[in-house]
Amino acid sequence: MSRVVVLYKSKYGSCEKYARWIAEDTGADIFDISSFDMKRLGNYDVVVFGGALYAVGIIGLSVIKRNFDMLRDKKVIVFSVGASPAHPEVIEEVKNNNFADEMKEKVEYYHFRGAFDYKRLNLVDRFLMYLLRKKLIRKKRKASLTNDEKGMLASYSTPVNWVNRKSIAPLVESVEEFIKKGQ
Repeated sequence: MSRVVVLYKSKYGSCEKYARWIAEDTGADIFDISSFDMKRLGNYDVVVFGGALYAVGIIGLSVIKRNFDMLRDKKVIVFSVGASPAHPEVIEEVKNNNFADEMKEKVEYYHFRGAFDYKRLNLVDRFLMYLLRKKLIRKKRKASLTNDEKGMLASYSTPVNWVNRKSIAPLVESVEEFIKKGQ
């Protein structure tokens, strides 16, 4: 058994892809968080959790929060996957909306870009993205859009894929350094 476990909650596949790459590169065990018995956390020194980012919420993170007491003596890494670029203000907003102060101090956080295909979205997600699109179009009429907003509008008609295996390098390096130290 590995000293590292990668848990994930994916909706359209990008988060699972990143989770599998991280597990491959670190030799970790990997599980969809829905099928993982949290009592098994005691078997691991490093817990990596990845969830899809919706608005500013990380799906599946509630399971980690509920079991945070079991993670106090572990290295904990959380990553999110979404359409937003990893700008510092985005990172800060996601941390503030997902982590209590104690978690902010304990958790190492990364954000990776995913993929977006409007036609593949389920009905609820399609409706939410429709509302975002209307908001961006209204903003476009009143003021100029940022490059990120322009890219998001363009992605409604053309699927985009920002998934990049190289993005995980800092996270993998952090896990490897921790294991080398033998902590």
